[in-house]
Amino acid sequence: MLSIKEIRDNPKEVEKRLQTKEKEISLTPILQMDEEHRKLLLQVEEMRAKLKKTSKLIGEKKRLGEDTSAIMSEVAGLGDEISNHENSLRNIEEKLTLALASLPNLPDSDVKISLDPADNVCIKTFKTKTNFNFTPKNHLELAEKHNLLDFKRGAKISGSGWPIYCGLGARLELALLNYMIETHIKNGFELILTPYLVKREAMMGAGQLPKFEGQFYQLDDDDYPLVLIPTGEVPLNGLHLDEILSSDELPKRYTTYTPCFRREAGAAGSTERGLIRVHQFNKVEMFCFTKPEDSDEMFAKMQRSAEEILEGLELHYRSMLLVTGDMSFAASRTVDVEVFLPGQDRYYEVSSVSNCRDFQARRSKTRYREGNGKPQLVHTLNGSGVATARLFVALLENNQREDGSIAIPKALQPYLGGVSEIHA
Repeated sequence: MLSIKEIRDNPKEVEKRLQTKEKEISLTPILQMDEEHRKLLLQVEEMRAKLKKTSKLIGEKKRLGEDTSAIMSEVAGLGDEISNHENSLRNIEEKLTLALASLPNLPDSDVKISLDPADNVCIKTFKTKTNFNFTPKNHLELAEKHNLLDFKRGAKISGSGWPIYCGLGARLELALLNYMIETHIKNGFELILTPYLVKREAMMGAGQLPKFEGQFYQLDDDDYPLVLIPTGEVPLNGLHLDEILSSDELPKRYTTYTPCFRREAGAAGSTERGLIRVHQFNKVEMFCFTKPEDSDEMFAKMQRSAEEILEGLELHYRSMLLVTGDMSFAASRTVDVEVFLPGQDRYYEVSSVSNCRDFQARRSKTRYREGNGKPQLVHTLNGSGVATARLFVALLENNQREDGSIAIPKALQPYLGGVSEIHA
């Protein structure tokens, strides 16, 4: 959430920067609500002060045996008036908070301004695209040939977009997850296993609400109004909700494995079939809490940890610094790490690393204190490390051989009991 003070002090500049993300944004309604809120707050404070002063005067007169009827008549309705104003104040505060919560984060000043993802900037590449001397198959053909996935039975159980991993396919998925977790632990992240159902407060703190209302699954249960997480970022951000950390505790570096649940499974069509966009997928997430002055350095480390995963798997990738209009709602800066999928003949994101600055911390009231100093907001960073569905696709499609067999990268073989290939 943005600071109302920053908006109030620099309305034109803040609006201009926000419009580089969403060009329709106008701060006029928020500024009007803020002005109304401040006027109402001043009135309430003045009436409270008057009531306090008058109550004290009445008490003094009564102790002296003096007549207080005139004064009591004067303030007879003041209590009710204060109550009515307080109700109005709460109402305008709720509206203002919701309006502020609906604004995206400000992009960093050096991020390229564009609303077109085609303008994203490639800042790094690793290896080159796989050069096939035969016509490669897509992951659906390969999965069917080797009985690695079962979409028909997944649809029978849950509907379209809910895959089942079978046999060596299931083992390969678990191998990927364990390989990624161990890599991040080696790189200094603490493994945390979180709930997959969270309160709406956790969704609000992470920036998922109110922006993405209706795009996630939630329990239809009045006693348990919980939400299925769309990403491990949500529970990790919520770990220190409404806490004041010691500066000595920072940075906090977490990694977790979770399934992720998304109602929107993407566009239909041949390039979006199979595992490309699904309602449930597995992901290893990185999340960090840092001091503001340390967040840029941590961003680079998280990006490097995600890239290390792909380099260990010997997969070609490119790292893209996103333009303003392609960043997520909560991000100030984002690098997407993309792999090339031969079956789709295009790049797909498998990791997205973002610095959210103090945007989530202000929503979650996560702060830190230097010694006996005043609490300050932390910076939060998140990154896929990585999402396995598309990575699974990349492994099958890029490592296939002409005879139909699929090579298993050396980094995964220890997790598969030494299996080095999926036989033709």
